[in-house]
This record gives sequence, C-alpha cells and structure tokens, in this order.
Amino acid sequence: MDEVEFMRGRVYGADHDNPGPRAGRVYAHLVGGPLDGLLLDVTDLTEHERARGVSLATEIGRYGPGGRCAYGPRPGDPRRFDWRGDVP
Repeated sequence: MDEVEFMRGRVYGADHDNPGPRAGRVYAHLVGGPLDGLLLDVTDLTEHERARGVSLATEIGRYGPGGRCAYGPRPGDPRRFDWRGDVP
C-alpha cells in the first residue's frame, strides 16, 4: 500500500490509533495538494469560518516542517475543500 492509499479515508489531525471518521461529526473532503484524500472535521466551524477556508499545518507541503496548506470550500459543493496553495 502506498502513502496516498494509506491516507485516504483518514481524518486530518485525528489520533493515529483511531484515524477514521466518527459518528455524529460533519466532514469535508480535502481535494488536491498535499492533503488530498483526507477528511476534515468541520462540525464546529461556523458558516463564516467554512466560507473563509482553512490553513492546515503539514510537513509534506512545499515548505516542509512548519508549513501550511490552504483549502477552501468548492463553489456549489461545500462538502469538498479545494487546495488553494501552500504557505510558509
């Protein structure tokens, strides 16, 4: 199994021992970029926060450790967050 396949269906920031989605939570699919295929728990985000998008820490982006990648909701499909680029 390669790294991309291993990460699919996992929740960003979840405990390694229990990486899958949990009942009663709302998730968005991350599309593109270094976190492609992961799920993001958006349950506690307000509508304004969801619309603004998120900046997520990752070591596998363009800037390595300490870098972040930006994702925002896809127009017409808020259950998908598209990659907008990496930031230092």
